[in-house]
Amino acid sequence: MAKEAADPRDKRREYRMEDLAKAAGITVRTVRFYRERGLIKPPRREGRIAWYDETHLARLHTIAALLERGHTLNGIVELSEAFDRGRDVAELLGLGEPTEEVPVRLTAAELADYFSDDVTPENLQAALDLGYLGTDGEEIVHISRRLLDVSAALVREGIPLSEVLAAAWTVREHANALATLFTDLVLAHGDEKDVQRLRPLARSVVEAELSMALDRKITPPSKP
Repeated sequence: MAKEAADPRDKRREYRMEDLAKAAGITVRTVRFYRERGLIKPPRREGRIAWYDETHLARLHTIAALLERGHTLNGIVELSEAFDRGRDVAELLGLGEPTEEVPVRLTAAELADYFSDDVTPENLQAALDLGYLGTDGEEIVHISRRLLDVSAALVREGIPLSEVLAAAWTVREHANALATLFTDLVLAHGDEKDVQRLRPLARSVVEAELSMALDRKITPPSKP
């Protein structure tokens, strides 16, 4: 049977192993196997009774979805370990909560829909190191909808995600330099409020210069 958590402040439902397996559409033997492999966290113990909660159920649904997408159990174990080593969402947003970028919440299965076979432990760790991803329970938080969509579009064009993430470090280095240049310029003649107020101008300059730089790279030089 399922029950409400003992702590009245915690409204998560709890399940015995048999009920958890039924809710997840798998066998008790499979739940036990996943627990032994470390794919789900140990249950809460109450005497001899083991209680599982909604986070366990969510993880089981994620495992099923990843298996349907062709991931192996060994690969899922490695992905789970990478997530467990990653930063949580509070730490991620603590790097400086974006004022314009919109974070996106995803399950591991939804992330696999974006990047398919490129969702590897190595790429996941690289995204965590970049600060692109954080975790919030069973959910993944991507720091920017725009960065997520652009990264997925590049991968669909045949560029490996590992190379996209490697390039992101270089982009960040140049972006930090441009931000410093703009901030110093404005602060020399104003204050921090002016930096915030004029930031759209900085974005416009960068977009225009990047557009012209791409033109120079793409357009062949004219013959004399």
